[in-house]
Amino acid sequence: MTPNNGIIGREYEQKILANICEEQEARLIAIYGRRRVGKTYLVKCFFNEKYDFFFTGSYQTPMKDQLVLFQRALKEYTSKECPLPKNWFDAFSLLWDYLKGLRKKRLVVFLDELPWMDTPKSNFHSAFSYFWNTWASTRNGLKLIVCGSATTWMLDKIIGDKGGLYGRTNRSIYLAPFNLGEVELFLLQHKGINWNRRQIAEAYMIFGGIPYYLDMLERDLPLSRNVDNLFFREKAALREEYDFLFQSLFKNAVTYRKVIELLSSKKKGMTLQEILTALNAEKGGSLTDVLKNLCRCDFVRKYSSYGKKERGVIYQLTDLFSLYYLTFIGNRTGQDEHFWTNVKESTKNAWAGYAFEQLCLHHVRQIRAKLSIGGVLTNVCSWSCPPMTDADGTDWNGAQIDLLLCRGDETIHLCEMKYSSKEFAIDGSYEETLRTRLETFAHHTKTNDSLRTTMITTYGVKPNKYSSVMDDQVRLDDLFVRMDE
Repeated sequence: MTPNNGIIGREYEQKILANICEEQEARLIAIYGRRRVGKTYLVKCFFNEKYDFFFTGSYQTPMKDQLVLFQRALKEYTSKECPLPKNWFDAFSLLWDYLKGLRKKRLVVFLDELPWMDTPKSNFHSAFSYFWNTWASTRNGLKLIVCGSATTWMLDKIIGDKGGLYGRTNRSIYLAPFNLGEVELFLLQHKGINWNRRQIAEAYMIFGGIPYYLDMLERDLPLSRNVDNLFFREKAALREEYDFLFQSLFKNAVTYRKVIELLSSKKKGMTLQEILTALNAEKGGSLTDVLKNLCRCDFVRKYSSYGKKERGVIYQLTDLFSLYYLTFIGNRTGQDEHFWTNVKESTKNAWAGYAFEQLCLHHVRQIRAKLSIGGVLTNVCSWSCPPMTDADGTDWNGAQIDLLLCRGDETIHLCEMKYSSKEFAIDGSYEETLRTRLETFAHHTKTNDSLRTTMITTYGVKPNKYSSVMDDQVRLDDLFVRMDE
């Protein structure tokens, strides 16, 4: 089987599926990723919706009702009456009776939203494990594909299970949000939208690389009108999406939201201890698990501060959709339905400056490629220091660098990320700031590595008498490069 060229992007994931389909042995494939990222779409398009059995879990639906739906799905494939299963063990037994009667070299079974089938006291996980270990894994040619938006459940119960499914998943596929290059391709080929790259970047900073949200954009409307329609008009389609997003992903959604909302107010991130203090929580496994799960689902990134180990770990909100929602919507009511069209430029620029930094952090691979260091071992971190006075009385201002690329060849890129509607002009004051920051970093870290000031901007740095302070530059266009896997 060859990859389906009708799918936008996802070349690497299609190659994995194609290779697995050529194998003779039974295979269990787990596909996971956050809600709305396109897991179901990938599988449906790749297999042209031709399965030997397909069933999807139903959100917050009792087991007895899900079993009725399972019976109906099985009836559609067998074209005959099936008894109503009393539990999931019965359900999978009926499925196996049907599958073993099929005389085909390859069988494709697709179980979507698997976590939603695992309702309280349903014994779903045990039944599924028994089905795979006892029956399905013995049938050559069977490809059992399972998907789930509840990433933590998929990782704990399927991919990283310590019980009956330990080591049983033959391949796991993590489906990430689109990058800028894929968003551009999606908008042009799928939606017929031919925006310039700054407009596409703004859309990315609002919706992230989530295909479901991008698919809601209307071709004949400007981006500002689209945003107004999707967020600010009465009964807007994405007005309640933030609430449902957490309810569908996490059991204790309230705690997860508290962490996200706290981090949204601390743009540069927080240490574990700072989060514990702010939430008046005790140090223990609960909050650590919450942060771990948020990192797994791409809502939060965990990164180190240069020169520090575990105690220097910082957690930062990186989900652009959540950031936009919490900045401009949250619990606000009565907003103008044309809010985004009429928002003050200063308000928009304040948000865009930080959102652009996060956009850059989502495209470190492209930044490294532009700097010709894609094949060089590189650690990504940040650095900050408070104002201080040396023993000799020398005063040093505090400094913060949000992106350091620390190369294995004894070179460090001190990255500055600036969002602008035109070429970014470095003036005398900013030049002094950059030079002082570099000197401060060199002094406090005592590094012997070569230091390079690297500017990442929308349209590049305007050449002038101060621009020589810059050693390297990366433009927005460079972030649109689609990387080969």
